Amino acid sequence: MQNVVLVIHLLLALSLIGVVLLQRSEGGGLGIGGGAMGPQAGRPPLTGLAKLTWGFAIAFIGTSIALTVIGASNTSDSSVLDRLGTVTTPSGDAALPDVQLPDVQLPPAGDSPLLPPRQD
Repeated sequence: MQNVVLVIHLLLALSLIGVVLLQRSEGGGLGIGGGAMGPQAGRPPLTGLAKLTWGFAIAFIGTSIALTVIGASNTSDSSVLDRLGTVTTPSGDAALPDVQLPDVQLPPAGDSPLLPPRQD
């Protein structure tokens, strides 16, 4: 089910990009360009491409929400980060793995561990 919605979502995204690129620029998007921008200039009626753009946009948002809901229902109760570094025992309990620390030799008390020995 998720794969079908994902394919539809990708097709909608590509269609939305194509329809937006096919539209004619109305100008004045950033205050630049001509066109009747006076106080009596109303918004022109929606063209077929503009209506198609709105339809694709609404469908794209719908598939985005559907993918979010499907993804949330498929997740487990714990996070991936919660499961890192744990080993599941046959009883289903999570236990920390046994870690063997190496033996560390400490320097004598008079020497500084951060500086190399003096070469006189």
